[in-house]
Amino acid sequence: MSYRRVVKLVCGIAGGATVLASAATAAESFGYLGDKSLSERLKSWTGFTVLQAAQPPTWAVGNHTVASSASGWDNNWDKRDPSSLVNLKKKESASVDPNTETENNKPKATRNIFLIRHSQYNLNGNGDKEKILTALGREQAEFTGQRLAALGLKYDVLVHSTMARATETAHIISKYLPGVELVSCDLLREGAPIEPVPPVSHWKPEAAQYHEDGARIEAAFRHYVHRADAKQKEDSYEIIVCHANVIRYFVCRALQFPPEGWLRMGLNNGSITWLTIRPSGRVALRSLGDSGFMPPDKLTRT
Repeated sequence: MSYRRVVKLVCGIAGGATVLASAATAAESFGYLGDKSLSERLKSWTGFTVLQAAQPPTWAVGNHTVASSASGWDNNWDKRDPSSLVNLKKKESASVDPNTETENNKPKATRNIFLIRHSQYNLNGNGDKEKILTALGREQAEFTGQRLAALGLKYDVLVHSTMARATETAHIISKYLPGVELVSCDLLREGAPIEPVPPVSHWKPEAAQYHEDGARIEAAFRHYVHRADAKQKEDSYEIIVCHANVIRYFVCRALQFPPEGWLRMGLNNGSITWLTIRPSGRVALRSLGDSGFMPPDKLTRT
C-alpha cells in the first residue's frame, strides 16, 4: 500500500493535523519521503505548513499567521475569589489565621444558570404591552417548559425580565415547574449592551442608548452571574427568562470573550443557554441556544 493511501486511511479514521504529522514522521524514519524534508513533503500534499504543537504564542497555517491572545484567565473575574475577600475584610483580631479565613470563604457549590430567550412575539405591537406572544410563541414556551421539566432538576428560582414577552414566556414555563418561585427584574429588559464589532448596518442605536442600556445590562450580569456564596451548601439551578442581546452579552462576559462580539451569535426563540459556574470560578458553557427539543417547523428567531 502506498504511503499516500496509508495517510488517507489513518486521517479518515482519526482526523487532524497531529495524525498526519505523526504518520509523516514515521515515514521519514523509514525513508519513504526521499530527499525532501518532512515539512516540504507535507506542504506539497496539503498546502499547509507543519503545525508545531505547544508553541505559543503564534503558529502558521499556509501564509496566514495566527497569534494567541495570551491574556489568560482572570480567576477573580467576579470579585469573589476567597483570597481577595479575606484581604478586603477588616480583621477583628490579629490572631486570625489568613489561611483558615480563606478556607472558610471558599465556595462549595456549583451554580447552574439557564438563560431562556423569550418566545416569538407580535412585532407590530404599539409599545411593550402590545408586544405579546403570538400563538406560535405560546406554543414555543410550552415546549421550553416541557424541556426544562424533563431535565429533572431541582430549580431554585425562575427570574424574568419585566417586558411583556419575557413575562408571558416565564408564566407559561412555570406551569411545568410547580413550586418554583417567580421573580421579575427590570435589569433584564432588552437593550443595547455594547457597540458590536464588526458593526451592522441594519441596527444602529444612539450612543446614549449604549451608555444607559450597557450599564444596566452589565449590572444584571454582575448580579446574576458569579460563583456561589460560601454559605451555599448544595448546587443550584436557576432559570432566567430574558432577551437575546442580554443572553449573548452574558455569555461573552462569563467566558471572558470580547463582549463586543455578542452580535456574532444567533438565538432561536424559546432556546436554552446553560452556563455552569464552579466553586473555583471556572465557567463552562453547557449549551448555547439549544432548541432541538422543538419541531423544525416551530423554530423562529424574531
